Amino acid sequence: MANPKKQPRRTRPTTGSRRRKYCFFCKEGVEHVDYKDFGTLRRFMSERGKIRSRRTTGACRRHQRQVAVAIKRAREVALLPYSSR
Repeated sequence: MANPKKQPRRTRPTTGSRRRKYCFFCKEGVEHVDYKDFGTLRRFMSERGKIRSRRTTGACRRHQRQVAVAIKRAREVALLPYSSR
């Protein structure tokens, strides 16, 4: 079998420097994420009701885990929808 030639990866052109996202909860000094604060939790959900990733939201590891647990609890008590249609 012949080995196909691999083409080099294209790098994205840099268009200025991107601002680093900082954790919303660390900035505000929030120690624990509350499941009853569904207004804040909606910022961490997509339009389809999925939990957004740390990369997208900029949350730190600790607060992202707390957000995920809080969203799941809020869904259980019907404060947030499981999906949006």
